[in-house]
Amino acid sequence: MNREEKLKLAKQGMQISGVFTLLVAALLLINFVQLKKYEPLESATLNALVEQLNEDPNNEQLMEEIRDFDLLVRKAYFTSTWQVKTGVFLLLFGGIVFAVSLKIFTDIRHAIGRPDPEGEPFLQARKASWKWLLITGLVVFGLAFVAAFFSNNYIDNYFPDEGGSTAIAAADDGIQVIEITDGTVPAGGQGTAEGNLAGLMEGGQTENGQAAGNGLATGRGQTTTGGQGSGRDGSLDAGTGSGVEASKSTAGAAGADLAGRTEPEQAERAAEKPYGPAEIKKHHNTFRGPWGLGIAYHKNIPVQWDGGAGTNVIWKVALSKHGYNSPVIWGDKIFLAGADNSARIVSCFNRHTGQLLWEKSADNIPGSPSVMPKVTEDTGLSAPTMAVDGYRAYAIFGTGDVIAFDMEGNRVWARNLGVPQNHYGHSSSLMVWNNKLIVQYDTGRGGRMLALNGRTGETVWDVARDNHISWASPILIEVDGKMQVVTNTDPSVAGHDIETGEEIWKLDVMMGEVGPSCAYDNGLVFANNEYASLVAINPEPNAEVVWESYDYLSEAASPVAHDGLLYLATSYGVFVCYDTKTGEQVWEKDFGVTLYSSPMIVEGKIYIMGNNGVMHIMKADRTGTVISEPELGEPSYAIPAFAEGRIYIRGDESLYCIGK
Repeated sequence: MNREEKLKLAKQGMQISGVFTLLVAALLLINFVQLKKYEPLESATLNALVEQLNEDPNNEQLMEEIRDFDLLVRKAYFTSTWQVKTGVFLLLFGGIVFAVSLKIFTDIRHAIGRPDPEGEPFLQARKASWKWLLITGLVVFGLAFVAAFFSNNYIDNYFPDEGGSTAIAAADDGIQVIEITDGTVPAGGQGTAEGNLAGLMEGGQTENGQAAGNGLATGRGQTTTGGQGSGRDGSLDAGTGSGVEASKSTAGAAGADLAGRTEPEQAERAAEKPYGPAEIKKHHNTFRGPWGLGIAYHKNIPVQWDGGAGTNVIWKVALSKHGYNSPVIWGDKIFLAGADNSARIVSCFNRHTGQLLWEKSADNIPGSPSVMPKVTEDTGLSAPTMAVDGYRAYAIFGTGDVIAFDMEGNRVWARNLGVPQNHYGHSSSLMVWNNKLIVQYDTGRGGRMLALNGRTGETVWDVARDNHISWASPILIEVDGKMQVVTNTDPSVAGHDIETGEEIWKLDVMMGEVGPSCAYDNGLVFANNEYASLVAINPEPNAEVVWESYDYLSEAASPVAHDGLLYLATSYGVFVCYDTKTGEQVWEKDFGVTLYSSPMIVEGKIYIMGNNGVMHIMKADRTGTVISEPELGEPSYAIPAFAEGRIYIRGDESLYCIGK
């Protein structure tokens, strides 16, 4: 092409890309105005339908029409958001083409021979035209990007942070739309959301409201004193009566505990006193026993059995749902959780007979995903071990659902913490102490740990942490008369005040995909992870590494420390003993089998389960003498739970009670 043809082509490119860019910018601005004017979650038509339903609350056809209309509005919103995102990229593309075409055009023009001298007025005019062209382009680009940036993302209303919104709530007398302008639902607001019409209470506060029905008004909110409720079949959560605070949440509380209770029930709640250390040691109430330390305090524990032949098997029951969590015990009851893509359940058995006392579903929880998150087969949706405090049993699932049942199987409260971003699946187990349920929630979205009120599910404290995803579980230790929550993550091992969540100490000594929890003995915390190191730390405000070792590291199993010795299981079958003061290796044994389960110490013996279902029992001393290696008869990955004269083991398919 000659120069004139090149000039023509560049000019056409400028014109086409310029018009294209202006059209896209205009469409973005129009879309922004429409989204602001017609908010998809606040519709006059929807309000009219709701008013009709208030007049005829049993009209199932009208309810279905409301659900269908709500779904249609949301689909329209998703289309608009797609248009905004696509428009931004098209705008950027058009701007780049325009700029390149302009550059080529000006370069060619300047290369067409020497121009005649031009007068000053012409040069000033040309300079002014370029200036205004540039300003106009920047303004158009700016307005379009601002419109795209500030276009409302209504999906955030399901996980709000603060501000006002609208709550669509269903009660005994129908569905109501409740305007929330200052973060407060008006007195008398009646609340539960039905079907797709989940209540969206951003930063809201429900005062003197009543909650009942087939769902709950949800959000990061606070239900204050005066909240009353009347539950009926299908209601989400049983709730507190008048004068009981519930569901203060920075993570999107599920309106915890909102159905009315009688005065005797309220008095019984008020009389609840957390159990102290002496009582807790009588049970096996959390992952790895009391406080998560891997120590049990029972006697006459069996060392011989054969699960396949039934030798010393007192009872064996098949489990209805799969899970990798370990059993927990309080008194005469033993608890397990299970899940698959169709359901998530909590089961309670009589630990003496194996009789199933109750089995409840963790369903109808606001914020819970309708499509299950992707998890790997070796983690699943029910890897975290439950916790029980003598009044309630707590469970958490890979969906982010946390649920509490009383000891008789009545649902007390439930909430969703947000679906964890986790490429294997969530596996951090729960910890409980002094009516606080501790949740380590370090996911792909960042580090986080929170304490929930055991009675109501409301958030006591919620701390963001500067760490990455972790599959380890918290432990509790007492230092200078104060309880600490100790966690192992990438890159930090840290201790937090259990009353406030405040960080007491932290050391950046870990790396990789952290699975093992910490151990504690005689004033030292022990943490390790494969491809990192094994460290001993003094858990004080001026924490430091006392000693460090790189020889043997665990991938999944958590270490246990007792009486000056630290025991650690590697995934490739080597079991090692260290001196806790010096870090010197005392002995090692190669069992030649994968070890994912963590060791437990009870009655002077170590119990460590191999993935093949063989329990390796050794003396917990400097000899490590192997006492026996009984077989379960099926694979097992869980940690055994102990009671007087009994050991309880979860196999791949069944729960076993072993004893004489």
